[in-house]
Amino acid sequence: MAFLNNQFVIALLLGIVPSLLWLRFWMREDDINPPPSKLIFITFFIGMAMVIVVLPMEKFFHDHISNAQYLTVIWAGLEELVKLAAVLLITLGSNDIDEPVDFPIFFMASALGFAALENTLFILHPVTSHSTTVSLLTGNLRFLGATLLHATASAVIGISLGLVFFKDKISKFFAVIVGIIIATALHSVFNFFIIDSNGKDFFKIFGFLWIITIIIMLLFEKLRRMSTAMYETETVS
Repeated sequence: MAFLNNQFVIALLLGIVPSLLWLRFWMREDDINPPPSKLIFITFFIGMAMVIVVLPMEKFFHDHISNAQYLTVIWAGLEELVKLAAVLLITLGSNDIDEPVDFPIFFMASALGFAALENTLFILHPVTSHSTTVSLLTGNLRFLGATLLHATASAVIGISLGLVFFKDKISKFFAVIVGIIIATALHSVFNFFIIDSNGKDFFKIFGFLWIITIIIMLLFEKLRRMSTAMYETETVS
């Protein structure tokens, strides 16, 4: 039993550390008036719990849909929805999101938590099989791929909301819908690339993902400028 516990701890570390590193990176980017770190980490752990929520849903569709392409899109959509749910559980009706840049921070916290447990489960089998090299390689690939994918896809929803921060609730509702559609599309395209390449074209696949990440960073910077301008206006007034 102690041996199995040790193996699980190793898998958990390999799965969770990359997500925590990404989360720390994005939290440091919000240096204007950051939300409470406690809430961000709570969102992270709720995002982890959402893996347990979505697995039976994915199994249900797997058992009832034979078309692999449809299934890939449905799974991507489900994962984006449960990550959204994790954010809503923490922020709905809360005053902790008080600037445009806060939205993507919470969404990435949820996504990175989701990726952390998903990575752990993915890595767990090689670890328990004593395949240390495979585990380390898998961990690095998940760090570069799935972790970044979840963060950027969910960040799209957060950025969509951040861009309409000063608009009415209807605009925010449509921003969420548009964000979910784009996030699901990105998630699905990445998965299609992985499936179709069968492990090949590594640099093309991750090149695509890093281009999306750069775009996210640029939009994130736009939200930071919006937040800065908001505080400067409040100071003047």
